[in-house]
Amino acid sequence: MPAVFAILVPENNDLYRILYFVHLLTAFAAFGPLFLYPRLQRAGETAAVARLHMRLVFPALVLMWVAGMGMAGVGEISLAGTPFVTATIVLWLIALVASWFLIRPALTEPDEGARSKMAMGVGITHLVLVAALYLMIFKPGGYEFTT
Repeated sequence: MPAVFAILVPENNDLYRILYFVHLLTAFAAFGPLFLYPRLQRAGETAAVARLHMRLVFPALVLMWVAGMGMAGVGEISLAGTPFVTATIVLWLIALVASWFLIRPALTEPDEGARSKMAMGVGITHLVLVAALYLMIFKPGGYEFTT
């Protein structure tokens, strides 16, 4: 097998490390800008915040899931048997739904209702971040592997 394809061999940890790096990088891109939102929103930049969210944060959330599922596949981690991974997937879905239904509408609706929905969506996403960080750092329940 050519050396280029060696990364695809399951025994090779390089692919896992690359996916891990992409997972962390996208987590920073997905959650980092959220800390700027309240300040930007107070400055009246609600549409700009929503635009930033849908162009950077939302795609990063999706890519974070792709990299995480890739890590689980390469690492042969059982999703059903590993409670912290399963719980984090549920939290990720909550963040995705909050982004789509609470933050995205502020792109086209400049009224106070959209602004309050966006604030609620950002708050939910912050809570998801805290809970997901706890789960990913402390890994309660440990791992179960498929092999």
